[in-house]
Amino acid sequence: MPSVVVELLLGAVPGTPAGVTVSSVALFALGVVCWLAREDAASRAAKGLVAAMLLYNVAVVAVLVLAWMGPGPVGIGFWPVVLAHAGLAAWCVAGMATPTLEERRS
Repeated sequence: MPSVVVELLLGAVPGTPAGVTVSSVALFALGVVCWLAREDAASRAAKGLVAAMLLYNVAVVAVLVLAWMGPGPVGIGFWPVVLAHAGLAAWCVAGMATPTLEERRS
């Protein structure tokens, strides 16, 4: 499914230079946003960011597991990446359970 989205947006498959560039910029942007929100972890905006990261990590795990179920081989780093994204998803769930400043005040 992500390849379809990239192809619809760029007219190019993810393995092409345009697809790789957009993917890299998107991941870099997510990293910058997370870095900037690190001091404001209990705000509603940070909760939204954590929800977006949860969606991203769950989607990565789902796509990788679907790829594993396919006929193609997987590399040595496949399962560590799946476990890392599953762990990050669990961390996001734990972060979502932290009350916001507004919730603490009431």
